[in-house]
Amino acid sequence: MSPNGHLDAPPRELRALRRLPRPLYGRAEALPNRLLGYRHSHPWVQLSYATRGVLDVHTAGGRFVAPPQRAVWIPPGVAHRVRATPDARINSLYIDPAALAGGGECRVLAISPLLRELIRAFAALPVTYAEDGADGRLVRVLLDQLAAAPSEALMLPLPGDPRLRRLCAALQRQPDDARALAAWGQRLGAAEKTLSRLFRRETGLTFRAWRQRLRLFHALPLLERGERVTDVALACGYDSTSAFIAAFRAQFGATPGAFAGSPEAPRTC
Repeated sequence: MSPNGHLDAPPRELRALRRLPRPLYGRAEALPNRLLGYRHSHPWVQLSYATRGVLDVHTAGGRFVAPPQRAVWIPPGVAHRVRATPDARINSLYIDPAALAGGGECRVLAISPLLRELIRAFAALPVTYAEDGADGRLVRVLLDQLAAAPSEALMLPLPGDPRLRRLCAALQRQPDDARALAAWGQRLGAAEKTLSRLFRRETGLTFRAWRQRLRLFHALPLLERGERVTDVALACGYDSTSAFIAAFRAQFGATPGAFAGSPEAPRTC
């Protein structure tokens, strides 16, 4: 990329900014496969876009998982931590809240081919692009397209109840744990009906639906690094490979094999 481009700006430069130089600012980085050791937030909207690999953003309210050609929209002031697969390529954009109708909620967005190309074109612009010229018009179209981008159900809500938090943390460490909710109730000292009611109230999902979504999210990095579909199904707690494939297709709109073999998207840097 041209030395005038802005996506190579180091993280410390971003932290030093008191205000964005333009309504839209960005940089690209390859994130390591580890959970960052601290929660942080920005006074701007952040869009973290996975051009390659799987992006996993944690907030107090849930996990937001972005496979390739998806992005996580993080409103201003939302504390978050980030994890990505080893070869991930993450393009982060930062948006002045004044340039939008509102920050909205944290969510996962689908990145269309048009939006992808707009982000690529933006990557070639200088930091202080001319707002009243062609560059400024490109940015306005990009922002319009982001505002219109559809959300995807790639969020795993986290409950606030301490007992459910313990249960959910244990399952995130071991997604193939097959214990029924009644068994968890005995361990946590709560009736099965109580836990079931709390799960629906605090996550909007049944325990079974929540655990299935967790397992499918767990499958993404395993598939990306080339593990066999049968092995991934077992690692995620599925006794039947066909059941895993059906659940995966329902969640992501593609089979596990198609996801693992999808071509790499063009890079933005």
